[in-house]
Amino acid sequence: MGIEKKHFGTLASGEDVSLYVLKAGDFLAAFTDYGATWVSFIMPDAHGSFDDILLGFSTLSGYAGKHPYFGSTVGRFANRIGGARFELDGKEYKLWANNNRNHLHGGRRGFDKYLWNGELSSISGDPALMLTRESPDGEEGYPGTLAVELTVSLSPSGSLRLRYQAKTDKKTLVSLTNHAYFNLAGEGNGTILDHELLMHSSMYLPVDSELIPTGAIASVDGTPLDFRTMKPIGKEIRNANDGFDFCFIIDKEYSPLKPFAEIREPKSGRIMTAATTLPAVQFYTGNNLNGIAGKRGSVYDRHSAFCLETEMYPDSPHHPNFPSAFLLPGEKWEHETIYNFSVMK
Repeated sequence: MGIEKKHFGTLASGEDVSLYVLKAGDFLAAFTDYGATWVSFIMPDAHGSFDDILLGFSTLSGYAGKHPYFGSTVGRFANRIGGARFELDGKEYKLWANNNRNHLHGGRRGFDKYLWNGELSSISGDPALMLTRESPDGEEGYPGTLAVELTVSLSPSGSLRLRYQAKTDKKTLVSLTNHAYFNLAGEGNGTILDHELLMHSSMYLPVDSELIPTGAIASVDGTPLDFRTMKPIGKEIRNANDGFDFCFIIDKEYSPLKPFAEIREPKSGRIMTAATTLPAVQFYTGNNLNGIAGKRGSVYDRHSAFCLETEMYPDSPHHPNFPSAFLLPGEKWEHETIYNFSVMK
């Protein structure tokens, strides 16, 4: 077990970027301080072969350029805010519209495009990394100076923990997530349509044509979004706009940290489970991937990965019936997401 810090590259600004490699048991996770980005996760399969199961890039240049948030820490607000605006205590705040007329994943320059401060650590003997940054008042239109801390740890049993903390000096919106793209067969090894998914979610948020929640909360019963019994992701995907991109509400009995999802890849025998203290998760099947050049010559096309982005409800400031995503001065925004990796016996 251990953690190693390496030089990952240099930004156009002249700032040096580091890569942090956490090793525990048969597992290896790498993060960079640029965007607090999860770069790779290497693990064995049921036959003893090792693969990187995270889509992404081999060098810094890929992450510094435009990309679909591969492994990014997303903030201040994950997912969409309709109309790129919200009202707080009678005042309107205008955000950057970077998704048609809407605000997506923090705006023009979200948390994924900043260099964070990295510090090596250890938690109960497991290798850990603490990444921090301060988002100034007015960044991307948000009120308040927000101090953010992300602690990553990896256990020999294959448990990767993401612990988020945030504090503000003014009332503001917060919803942080990691936007990892997984393929349990290994990055670049085909689609995820044969992956089998079980999700403890009875309700989801219907959306309009711009993927903004309508405000309704609907049952998955009788829809292609019903994964309460394990089934291949591709089984009914054509009846879901040929790709899933929906916010699922996690059933309360699977809170705060009981695994709400299990994904199996039959050929490799790899299994991933996910647990979180957050109330919802965006399940996305890489619908917009289109010939992206990835690691080691891989090419990422449609449905070559899935994402489970734990989050507050998207567009929540416009829907009083959604849980509040506002953070007050003196309060601490604390949440945790755990991804557990193993192989079938």
